[in-house]
Amino acid sequence: MPWDVGVFDNRADYKSEKQCQRTSFAFYQAVRDLLPVWMIEDMRTMEVFHWEDDGRACAFSPSEALLYALVHDHQQYARYLINRFSVSALEMPSRSFCCCQASTTPHLSIAVRYNRVTILKMIMDSLKDFSESERQNYLNSRGCVHVDGGKAALHLTCDLVRPECLILLLGHGACPSVTDGSGDTPLDCLLHQIDQGEPDMRRKQVCLGYLLLFMPKISFQMKRQVQENAAAWRSLVGEQAFHWLSGISPPSLYVQSMQKLTQSIPLEQLDSLPDFLKPLDFRLHQFQS
Repeated sequence: MPWDVGVFDNRADYKSEKQCQRTSFAFYQAVRDLLPVWMIEDMRTMEVFHWEDDGRACAFSPSEALLYALVHDHQQYARYLINRFSVSALEMPSRSFCCCQASTTPHLSIAVRYNRVTILKMIMDSLKDFSESERQNYLNSRGCVHVDGGKAALHLTCDLVRPECLILLLGHGACPSVTDGSGDTPLDCLLHQIDQGEPDMRRKQVCLGYLLLFMPKISFQMKRQVQENAAAWRSLVGEQAFHWLSGISPPSLYVQSMQKLTQSIPLEQLDSLPDFLKPLDFRLHQFQS
């Protein structure tokens, strides 16, 4: 058995703080060990509780269970929760799971931080149940100021150099010009990473290509720095990208046509394009760890 039935022997005390800690850890272990979905869901809906800071015993919500599924990459359980509960699986968890209640996107942040590309795609697919304004707000909201520094999901993808996550977010409508609390755009975050050089320079360049592909109008805070250190940035990003970033010249007609193309067709159709129409760095499977 994944958890000891003895933890429930004292029925009068099954919602005490100590008992909640024991059952909560049992639930954590069940998800961590990738136990069958039916077994985990039986635990969640029957006798498993977590303890809130205000002294209440609470059942795990689908949203809180999805956080566990993300951390431990339990893809089957994540799929069940998203398909069964839809939008409610992405609701804000309780304060014991996320200290910053101003953040509305802990699932996005964790998916990016742990590079859970498959589950992130499930989350993106579920956004069809959002209105357009809800979808934009969800994708572009800033994360927890304590954990994520108040950055949106796109900023995290660039800080952590996650090209697979980046193309999913951009392709589903995340705004590449969104700013964090310091006024930085995702492009600023990525350029800070590029400025550090190796490692992962190839993946950084792929991310830069994706951002430029979804940014017909390039706006970022580091533009003056790029212009004033021309030789260094030419070496880091290449002559053509340097010209676009510094404002010397617009993107080529090919890049402009690709920008129009990405705006007019769904993300899932991009990979079905003939090779000569794909961006050079579109084949993400080459960069998966």
